[in-house]
This record gives sequence, structure tokens and C-alpha cells, in this order.
Amino acid sequence: MDFNSNKPIYLQIVDYCFRKILNEEWKEEERILSVRELGAFLQVNPNTVVRSYEYMQMEAIIYLRRGMGYYVCPGAKEQVLAIQRKEFFEQTLPATFESMRALNISPGELMEWYKKSNK
Repeated sequence: MDFNSNKPIYLQIVDYCFRKILNEEWKEEERILSVRELGAFLQVNPNTVVRSYEYMQMEAIIYLRRGMGYYVCPGAKEQVLAIQRKEFFEQTLPATFESMRALNISPGELMEWYKKSNK
């Protein structure tokens, strides 16, 4: 995984896990990779993965079965969608509108470009 410097690594790992859940590669009530497994796979310190997993536990995305590992919570996909929609509306969209304003791009121009690029 290629990490960028604009976002903490633990949150980029959370985004990676969110994609797995949204793509249904990790299903509800299914065991996910251990901290060490995911750390080795992503080539990051296991402590960083622990931080990611703690965040997801707090958000009711995953839970720990003592001695068995981490599992995807029921309703995790809907919870991930809610979290990502909130992030989009509170962070991504305002930054996009600021860039549009700075570049003098109108909403109409954006829609026209979008229609052309999705043919």
C-alpha cells in the first residue's frame, strides 16, 4: 500500500479496511486479519494497526472476540457508509468547492465536464 503524507497512516489503514467492508471482501461476523497479519501485509508497525483497529472498534465497525481475533460487526457496511458520507460532506466537499472557487470553475462547468467524461 502506498501511503501519502496528507493523512495519518492509521487512518489510511482504516480507509483500506473500510474498502474491504464496502466491497464485501470482509463480511459481517467474519474474522478479519490479525494485527500482526495486517501489519505484515501492509508493511507497517503493528502498533499502527492496533490504533486503526481501536478506532474501528470505537465506531462499531469491528469487535474483538477474546482469543479468537477481530470480527466485522453486524451493520458495519452501513456504519462505514455513514462515516464516509460525513467525511465527504464535512471535509472533501468543502475543499472541492474551495478549489473550484480558486480556479473559477462553476457548478455548471463541473457538471458538463462530468457528463463528457462518463460517456
